[in-house]
Amino acid sequence: MIRVMRKVHRCLYLASVLVFFALFYPLLAILARNPERHFHAIARCRRIIGFLSSACVGIFYRFRFETPIDWSHPYILCSNHTSNLDITAMVVLCPSAFSFMGKIELLDNPVTGLFFKTIDIPLNRQSKISAFKAFKRADEYLSKGRSMAIFPEGHIGEEYPPYLYDFKNGPFRLAIEAQAPIIPIIIHNAWKIFWDDGKTHGSRPGIIDIEVLKPIETANLQLEQANQIRDDVHQLIKKHWNRTGGL
Repeated sequence: MIRVMRKVHRCLYLASVLVFFALFYPLLAILARNPERHFHAIARCRRIIGFLSSACVGIFYRFRFETPIDWSHPYILCSNHTSNLDITAMVVLCPSAFSFMGKIELLDNPVTGLFFKTIDIPLNRQSKISAFKAFKRADEYLSKGRSMAIFPEGHIGEEYPPYLYDFKNGPFRLAIEAQAPIIPIIIHNAWKIFWDDGKTHGSRPGIIDIEVLKPIETANLQLEQANQIRDDVHQLIKKHWNRTGGL
């Protein structure tokens, strides 16, 4: 019975996303004609859609900050990744306009596709040229004062319960090159509420706890230190995640 209820809840959540996206679509279609000019408005619409679509099915986000964050500065937001809700968690977390860097397949999704064609950056990890162009574009966004959200694991694993994979070094090289601080973020229990895309275990109402650690400065680092800062952030996120049941 519980399994059936979780499956029903997942359907309700997906329907909620589509309903709110459809309500905002006419406005988004107009804004998408000039995404550079309307960057902040598109990001604001996404934030509203994300919050409302979750709240309507009883999914909420609770944030704990190690130190206050000045969101007027650009950052590299780095988080563990176990759920599609991680994207919404980041959207609700960050009040300033920012961009995701994600897999190119997201262009084909009816909801995420619009954002990846406008304010986000698709990345084909099988292509070095695609990766180069994606990170160059991300560097340009950072220079304009826009933050970047990147899941450094690069994917959601197939193991359940999930564990923390090794991090790619691209986000950390980008942070050093752009001299942008890195904010480690731990999304503690999203996988317990909505693992991966929800197909296997469904979903349920609940509160997702997100821990935001103090920014790590990169202004005085050299590119040769990218691997070290990558490993340091990995260990930091792993240490905090393990405290709440992450593996």
